[in-house]
Amino acid sequence: MNKKYLLTIVLSFILTFQIVGIKPKNIVAEPINESVDSERMSGIWVSTTLNLDYPSKGTTNSSLLKSEADSIIENCEKMGITDIFFQVRPEADAFYKSDIYPWSQRLTGSQGLAPENNFDPLKYWIDEAHKRNIKLHAWINPYRITNTPNVSLESLAINNPARKNPSWVVSFEGKLYFDPAIKEVQNLVVSGIEEIIKNYDIDGIHLDDYFYPGANFDDSKSYNEFGNGQNKDDWRRANVDSLILALHNKISSLNKEIEFGISPAGIWANKKNNPLGSDTSGSGAYYKNYADTRKWALEEWIDYIAPQVYWEIGHNIADYKTIVDWWADTLANSKTKLYIGLADYKCDGVASQSPWYSGKAILEQINYNKQINKIDGEIHFRYKFVNNLSFLKNIVTNSNNVLSDSTSDAINDNPYNIKNNTKDIMVVVDGKVVEFDQKPVIENGRTLVPFRKIFEALGADVDWNNDTQQVKAKKDNIEISFIIGEKVLLINQKDTIMMEVAPKIIKSRSMVPIRVISEALECDVFWDNSNRLVTIKTK
Repeated sequence: MNKKYLLTIVLSFILTFQIVGIKPKNIVAEPINESVDSERMSGIWVSTTLNLDYPSKGTTNSSLLKSEADSIIENCEKMGITDIFFQVRPEADAFYKSDIYPWSQRLTGSQGLAPENNFDPLKYWIDEAHKRNIKLHAWINPYRITNTPNVSLESLAINNPARKNPSWVVSFEGKLYFDPAIKEVQNLVVSGIEEIIKNYDIDGIHLDDYFYPGANFDDSKSYNEFGNGQNKDDWRRANVDSLILALHNKISSLNKEIEFGISPAGIWANKKNNPLGSDTSGSGAYYKNYADTRKWALEEWIDYIAPQVYWEIGHNIADYKTIVDWWADTLANSKTKLYIGLADYKCDGVASQSPWYSGKAILEQINYNKQINKIDGEIHFRYKFVNNLSFLKNIVTNSNNVLSDSTSDAINDNPYNIKNNTKDIMVVVDGKVVEFDQKPVIENGRTLVPFRKIFEALGADVDWNNDTQQVKAKKDNIEISFIIGEKVLLINQKDTIMMEVAPKIIKSRSMVPIRVISEALECDVFWDNSNRLVTIKTK
């Protein structure tokens, strides 16, 4: 499987032109050169339940299923996604050939109905992802049987384990769940994952936050039978612990290279209820879902944890920084990796005064994560929101430092072999050195240069509105505009990019982040670290 990491290894030698000098928590910071980090994960969830991401509708047509998969995987590659979390068991069913679970109704339109031509979606997704050096994780919901209310057991496929074993099933708010207390249910989940690992070249097994669905879950029958007088809350947590430990042991025994991870609710517990918890007031997994996610990570029963921190920085009940700091501090000495689940879906259709407008919250969260040494990456929820909202796609792509295809052969990052004998950053456009009356500067790892000089060098016409502090630049059929002091970059009056550093005035010169404005004008950008040289090729 080493071929899957070839691109990452190659890209690790392709340094971008930005220089970072941030101070990660708990370590001594030294200036480093920003590059494609082979250790940093950029993941995305692809939901199949309710046909949210894939497929667009249930069909047995293997050509359509392949075509939609190709489109998603190719778009993920372009965004620099390293890991796809593909939901293969949304509702006690399967997006793969299984002797335990029936084919999913979300796949073919009818539970138990197989796709045509012996098509196996999971195998296809794995093969196509691996061709593009992307890891593929099988995402399962361990206990959920139905995700729509008022579905009867009799309507499920005849081979559905819930229909075959009705005594294992509990109804909660109209939906059906397996009872986590029943040992046979735990064995069913473990056997299902064993089947996946034995039959597929999977990179990981992933569970989300569907454990006990709530305090009013009617498990009185199993509690009376198995509770042995325990506190009911502790008994429920022990039931879930038993499953997680069993999965850890089984996965480790089958293939130690396969990652086992969980993305629980972002808050483990609030400090006001538990002295070990975070200084928050939101719903916590420890009490709502009876999931001791902190324990699993500290005991290293899981390889990574990806708490779904779905609140913005500054939220008055559950502040993003407070939560991720708590996780980073809690796991500082644990081998369990820490990823953060991000709520990209909250950026859809919000008003301009919302912190999520134009992806502002997501950009701020990614930038904050990069300052914390313990955080190894993000997982975005979910594919369609990221892909369909151009500003989100740009944020994810830029955060992954993905270079354009036309630069992929320029491994030396100095196409004109120019030497920079000064200590200052030098900028070259189409082989010619650009002379600035204000030296380029570094702001939060981004190189800023005087806007008029760089736009003229790029062959763009420039318009400056002194009253509004707005800059417009037009090259060929592309117009970009922005306002000094604001991070929003507008392309052709419709597409939005959130810049990581806002343009600003330094010593009476308006300075702009060179990479983002150059790439917005469809130029190729190279960075030669040894020469502190930015090279730009116009088209």
